[in-house]
Amino acid sequence: MTTQNALPNIAVHMIRPTMNALPQIPFAPGFGMRAMKRGDEVLWTDVQRDAEPFIKIEDGLFTEQFGTDWKVIGERCFLIVNERNATVGTLSAWFSDNYKGGDWGRIHWVSVRPSAQGKGLAKAALSYSMNVLAKHHTRAWLATSAARIPAIKLYLDFGFEPDYETPDAKQAWDAVRTQLNHPALGKQS
Repeated sequence: MTTQNALPNIAVHMIRPTMNALPQIPFAPGFGMRAMKRGDEVLWTDVQRDAEPFIKIEDGLFTEQFGTDWKVIGERCFLIVNERNATVGTLSAWFSDNYKGGDWGRIHWVSVRPSAQGKGLAKAALSYSMNVLAKHHTRAWLATSAARIPAIKLYLDFGFEPDYETPDAKQAWDAVRTQLNHPALGKQS
């Protein structure tokens, strides 16, 4: 694999048509997840700014993405924390009421601070969040960038598949295929 900068920052969607056979990955000792609570938007924003190489993270983005219903946010938005309860990442088990004409779960805003990467935290957090989604949804989707090769590999390992129905999808997935040899990508779509 090459660096993330080798590929264009083209948006891609991935789908998981069922929530069967979810990988169960525990957190490394000293790490875990906690539900977000009112006021944690500041922590979420700080993590995004620390981890995001492509998008400028503006104040208010959390509310723009998730709204203000803290009952729902508390059930679906999580912070990854270390043994000192310091926030090292975020992941949301969100939803889309009308994605592809139906109700889908959505993995949304997966981020781990660079200082905490390489510890399997994204895998464990994705496992946790997929289990939350499975309580509410029979299928899931996510959006990412073709330039995020490690993230795409993770999602493929978790049973997500490329969605070729979005604009520029063929170009983006062809570019990913040049950098990532994964059985779920196949030869050509």
